[in-house]
Amino acid sequence: MRVALLALRLMCLAWLWPVTQLNSSHFPNKRRHKEQYVGENTKPKYGGRVDLKMKKLDSTKSLLIKSEQLLRIEDHDFAMRPGFGGSAIPVGIDVQVESIDSISEVNMDFTMTLYLRHYWQDDRLAFPSSNNKSRTFDARLVKKIWVPDVFFVHSKRSFIHDTTMENIMLRVYPDGNILYSVRITVTALCSMDFSSFPLDTQNCSLELESYAYNENDLMLYWKNGNDSLRTEEIVLSQFFVEDFQPSFGLAFYSSTGWYNRLYINFILRRHIFFFMLQTYFPTMLMVMLSWVSFWIDRRAVPARVSLGITTVLTMSTIITGVSASMPQVSYVKAVDIYLWASFLFVFLSVIEYAAVNYFTTVEEMKKLKRAKIPSSYNATQAMVYDGCFHDNDIDLASFTEVASTPNTERNTQSRNSTVSGPTEGTRLRRKQSLKKNLSFIMSNSYMIDSYSRVIFPLAYLLFNIIYWSLYA
Repeated sequence: MRVALLALRLMCLAWLWPVTQLNSSHFPNKRRHKEQYVGENTKPKYGGRVDLKMKKLDSTKSLLIKSEQLLRIEDHDFAMRPGFGGSAIPVGIDVQVESIDSISEVNMDFTMTLYLRHYWQDDRLAFPSSNNKSRTFDARLVKKIWVPDVFFVHSKRSFIHDTTMENIMLRVYPDGNILYSVRITVTALCSMDFSSFPLDTQNCSLELESYAYNENDLMLYWKNGNDSLRTEEIVLSQFFVEDFQPSFGLAFYSSTGWYNRLYINFILRRHIFFFMLQTYFPTMLMVMLSWVSFWIDRRAVPARVSLGITTVLTMSTIITGVSASMPQVSYVKAVDIYLWASFLFVFLSVIEYAAVNYFTTVEEMKKLKRAKIPSSYNATQAMVYDGCFHDNDIDLASFTEVASTPNTERNTQSRNSTVSGPTEGTRLRRKQSLKKNLSFIMSNSYMIDSYSRVIFPLAYLLFNIIYWSLYA
């Protein structure tokens, strides 16, 4: 019986031995890993070796714990502001403007990159120091302490730069004074007035305010007065930055009360040279080009009409291009006044030729009706390519004058007697004078071009003098 049991045991051992070898071949480092894990907490046994990388991470963790212990972060509730229940905590602000990235007239906003620095004192973070040196931390510690909740009023979007790490610095001094600095890009609203565009000057401001704490809990102020706002040399494509000025004020909200508000004011004066090249000079040239038609013969209909239509269409294109790049405001801008006045001058030059052509045609037709045309006269010889008869092409010497009749004499006498009446003499003389002048102009239509050559340039010159004296 004993022999049978012994044989059974030997068979079981023979069957389990391959399985044990297979497991040992698949997990050869299991014991080594266990030794390393033990070695991280206690002294390694059996000559085990501690991984240097794991040890390095552990030392960094222990250093962070030492900093938190030094500042006693776990001993205080940093969800509450410093001095809660007492007077308002003063928070100084210091701003350094790095750049103004863009200014949009269409969206009425500007984009600015700046360094925003906060200064306050929190006795809960005071620590003993033999050499009175500060400690500097990054964004990881900022999330564990109280910091001012300053935000930008009227901002559309903003972000904290995070390349290659979040651009946040926290510096703690032994007496509890704190410097908190952050690099931000913000896009904010700027209410612009385009009444004098493009000869305008815009006043924009970036406003800072605490979101949760009113003036009873937090007092914002400029750390160094007017020196708290510093700027680097800023060059913009369309504007001169004339002035940066900090200011202070209060904002009232009906539900939460009064809040301290800080202002970063700056003045922008627009470059005019770009608009002179793109808008004003082309407009002046189109107006002057329309005057060329005054020196073209009034019988050259195709030349004068095509020139007038071309200048009108070009002015329409310039006006459309300027309007497309501007916000749709409900008031008139300075550039609109100039463009539409110039468009009016161009349009009047076309109307002037229409009047000249009409008066010329009417006068020649009257001359032809008053005269008897001989049968040998060839009418096609007196026709020019505008389709009108002209007195210069007809020899009126051979035509017989129309004899006067008694009726015409009586009409003439009645008109003379009416004019000499004492009651309506002045009014009739004025009508007769106006009619006489109009008749003179119609009979001498070529003089309209002669007068236009002088009147149009002088009127446009006078308009430019008034315009630039008002807006420049």
